[in-house]
Formats: sequence, structure tokens, C-alpha cells
Amino acid sequence: MEEKSVVKVIDEFLVHILDKGKSQLTAKNYKHSLEMFNHWLIDNDGDLAKLTRVDVQLFIQYLEAKGNSASTINNRFAAISQFARFIGSPNIIENIKVPQVRQARNIAPESLERTERNTLLREVERNNNPRDIAIVNLLIRTGIRVSELVALNRSDVVIGDRSGSITVRNGKGNVSRRVPLSNEARLYLTKYLETRDDIDIELFLSNYRQRISVRAVQHMLSNYGIHPHALRHTFCKELVSKGIDISTVADLAGHADINVTRRYSKPTEKDLEEAIDKAFS
Repeated sequence: MEEKSVVKVIDEFLVHILDKGKSQLTAKNYKHSLEMFNHWLIDNDGDLAKLTRVDVQLFIQYLEAKGNSASTINNRFAAISQFARFIGSPNIIENIKVPQVRQARNIAPESLERTERNTLLREVERNNNPRDIAIVNLLIRTGIRVSELVALNRSDVVIGDRSGSITVRNGKGNVSRRVPLSNEARLYLTKYLETRDDIDIELFLSNYRQRISVRAVQHMLSNYGIHPHALRHTFCKELVSKGIDISTVADLAGHADINVTRRYSKPTEKDLEEAIDKAFS
């Protein structure tokens, strides 16, 4: 397939998955994976227009030989799988051997890297929805659970010139806690509240003027390729990495068991990979 035709078919595929509800971030990742796959095909006498099951399996083996992690390989395969269905060739992904992603208990929960966090904050701000901007910033900068966020009322928020806080009532285990608000969290929350001309008690309202639901928040975040848990994990990991003691992080996060919090002091999979590279490169 000519380079121009390759670009065209990949672009058509991206339009297709966006129409199906995939996020811009997912489309960007799929594009990168397919371009990488296409370059490999060119170097190995393959053709994106005449894909075979052997092509896919050999590409997976190539990624493994290059030392790619199981999660990375699974992400590449997900893009190829969606593309195969798009071009009407689902048979080429049948029974492909892909390394399993194993969740290790001695690895810290997956959180956003600084660049990923900044990308998310930038993209949600560009969409210019004050409510969504406030929600994302509140989740990242307080670590509250989505269920706790949607239950917040206006009366649970205190914002002053130099400080502020939210009170999480009936958190997990029916335990309430107070979480201080950083300057950025206060800024975006204030901007959102300035757009409200109603007297409803709920802090966050849906597009139908009802208390926003957990599912609605999850759907909003999925448009950016993000799971809510990743934002909570990011908050906890950031505090621990800055040297904040475990008991304080546990109180802020609402962890009843401090051993849950200790997970954030453990290395991530990326930390382990960097340690090996540093030691043996």
C-alpha cells in the first residue's frame, strides 16, 4: 500500500473510532501504534492492505524481543484488533499469543506521570467546561473518590483568600474527613461556582440540573482516556513522593487501613525498569 493510502486508511479508522465514542487520547495512541506497525511491516515485506495473522503474531514477538512491557504490547495489540475489525478482517487477530499483564502486589497502583497529568489538565481546560475543569482538578488535588465527589454539597466547601477545604461526609466506612484545598483547586472551584445562578444545594450538577452521577463523571473522564482511580492514585503517589508521612496521606485519602497507603511508597513498574536501565546501561 502506498504511503498516501496508508495515511488515508488510518485516518478513516480514527474517524470511525471517534464516532464510536473513543476519546481523542485513545485515537492518538491507536494512531501511534498503527504507524509503528506499518513501519515494521514495510521493513519485513508486509502490507497493511494485505494483513495476515502471521504479520500480527510476528509483530507481537518483535515487541517482546525489543523488551516492551506486557501492558505496552497489549495496548499495541488493542489498536491492531480494532483496526482489523474496521477493515473487515477479524480473523487475523484470532488466537494471537499476547503476554499477560499481571498485577503485582509489590508494585504501586498505576498513577499518571507528570506529563500525562499535565496533558489531561490542558485538554480539559481547552474544552472550556468550568464544571469538568473543577471536577478534574478536585479529583487530582484532593484524592477524593468519585462517589465522595458526587455527594458533595455547596455547604461542604469553604473557600477563603488563602485557604479552603472540603468536608467529605460519610466517606468509606461512614467516616467523615476534612481535606484542604490547594490554590489551584480553590481557583477552578471558584470559577465554576461563579457560573451557577441557582440555589440548588448540590455542588456538581448534571446537564439535566440534577446531582451529577458517578457514571456521568466516569464517562466524562473516559473521553480523555482516564479512569477515576488513576487520579486518586496520582494524588496519593504525589504526596508520598514528596516525603509526606504515610499516616498523613492515609488521613487525607480516607484509608481505614494504613497498609493500603503503604502501597504508594512502593516502586511503580516504570521505576523498576528505570532502575535496571540505570544499573546496567
